[in-house]
Amino acid sequence: MGERTTAWILPKGGEAASSNIRIEEITLPDIGPDQCLVESVYGCWEGNMSHAIDRNPVDVAKQRGEDYVVLGNAGVVRILAVGDNVTTVKNGEFAVLFCNGVWDKWGFPIKIFGYDAPGSIGLLAKRTVLHQKQVIPIPDNSRYTLKQWAAFSLRYITAWSNWQQAHGCWRVQMTQEDCPSPYVWGWGGGVTWAELTLARFSGARVTMISGNPKRLRAIRRAGMNAVDRRAFPHLDYDSGRYRTDKEYKELYLESEDVFLRTVEEQTDGLGVSIFLDFVGSPVTRATIKSLSRQGVVATAGWKEGMKIQHIRAIECIERHTHVHTHYARYAQGRAAVQFAENTGWMPDDTVDMDVYDFAEIPQLHTDYTTGHTHSYFPIFEINKP
Repeated sequence: MGERTTAWILPKGGEAASSNIRIEEITLPDIGPDQCLVESVYGCWEGNMSHAIDRNPVDVAKQRGEDYVVLGNAGVVRILAVGDNVTTVKNGEFAVLFCNGVWDKWGFPIKIFGYDAPGSIGLLAKRTVLHQKQVIPIPDNSRYTLKQWAAFSLRYITAWSNWQQAHGCWRVQMTQEDCPSPYVWGWGGGVTWAELTLARFSGARVTMISGNPKRLRAIRRAGMNAVDRRAFPHLDYDSGRYRTDKEYKELYLESEDVFLRTVEEQTDGLGVSIFLDFVGSPVTRATIKSLSRQGVVATAGWKEGMKIQHIRAIECIERHTHVHTHYARYAQGRAAVQFAENTGWMPDDTVDMDVYDFAEIPQLHTDYTTGHTHSYFPIFEINKP
């Protein structure tokens, strides 16, 4: 076996609380011919990390059949050693973590490194071992900071793949001549932000929804249209309560009506061309109702609910397309990194980033789950760069 390192571990079983993760010394495996030994530098806190700590929807360690897991699937690493067959990176380079943990024969992700991929040791370890296709070198003399690349790692690459598919589906039915500048809306967090800013490079008119005043200001500063979610406070669909609770139903329908009128007013009465819905079941009913004909609803995850319902006959008549993606292929990740370096499609380091020390990981989890992180990209420092 390889060297020892320090890591935050999440044991199998136990409570769904930040107090259930603890620092321990763990042993790394020796690197194989296609692998690298790396030092974790910066990580970016992802929603899946909090899902795992909260044991929701599953106990990841139990699912993996392991006594504990080390989370962390977004960030920047320094290459310390490479196996004989490694060609993607060199010793001493900084690299973006590409978190495809287990992939199919075409390279599409099945399981995610630092989450549900068996045996993977995420960036909550000070050192770890990665396959050469789990690292993308940061361009030489990059214009951007390592913190920006850490924030880019998972969210922006996810957005790149999802946008390629969502925009492609829109253009299959609606040509450039039909609609040169589609309306693209989104709610969610960092992936939504990344994908909407990417959509502008395609000429889209983009809108992001948030109920956080600081984030609304950031959306406007970034040149996007902002819609304040507080204008429709009861837009939180629960099918059971909708059937049985008259007061709840009335409040919900009132908020839904305000939301749909807002969409109509801000899309010239056409509806949303491509809606990026990274929230899930509480808002998906309204998302689908807001779509234009030939509209696309796209997601690569969920934040507040996994299960949705829709009426297939209506979706067929409206020619709606539902797009679901899961991270990206390695070639897509490399293309996204190069595009970002060339164009500036990157988290803005002039906007305050929440930066936590390695010792503050439990506090970071608590702040994230209670909505006390102000940035879409909460960063934690593992080792000094």
